[in-house]
Amino acid sequence: MAKTAAAYKEKMKELSVFSLICSCFYPESRKNLICEFEDMEVKPIDKRASGQAFEVILKPLSPVSEVSPGLPSPPKRDISLEDIEKKLEAAEERRKSQEAHVLRVLAEKREHERDVLLKAMEENSNFSRMAEEKLMMKMDQIRENREAHLAAMMERLQEKERHAAEVRRNKEIREELTA
Repeated sequence: MAKTAAAYKEKMKELSVFSLICSCFYPESRKNLICEFEDMEVKPIDKRASGQAFEVILKPLSPVSEVSPGLPSPPKRDISLEDIEKKLEAAEERRKSQEAHVLRVLAEKREHERDVLLKAMEENSNFSRMAEEKLMMKMDQIRENREAHLAAMMERLQEKERHAAEVRRNKEIREELTA
């Protein structure tokens, strides 16, 4: 009960400090609040352009004060050997679970890396095959063009040869007629 009363008084003190600061804005209520703050002193600081400023000075606690100086530590429980073993087993399970999770994640990463590597190798193989096919098609086209060009040149050469033979024969005929 004493702990609850002390906590209540502390809460009221916090509310009272807030009330005191608010009372500075409403001077008529300040007279009512001064009696509640016997353990603190409030000094107004020079008014600033941004508003009011105050310094709150708390007086030391009196020796007959009901408020305890510190918080009491929680009572310690007696821990049995079974509780310790259960906690150790639970910790071991958590460790094993975490380790299995890490191993599973690493295995998934390794699988992903292998898939990526296989895909890269397949794409490289496809690229090489396509490049080779394109090169072969280009070489076939060049060979066909060359053969067509050579055939056209041979045809023109044969035609010139026929024309020359005809011109020679016509010349011989003319010479025979004129002779």
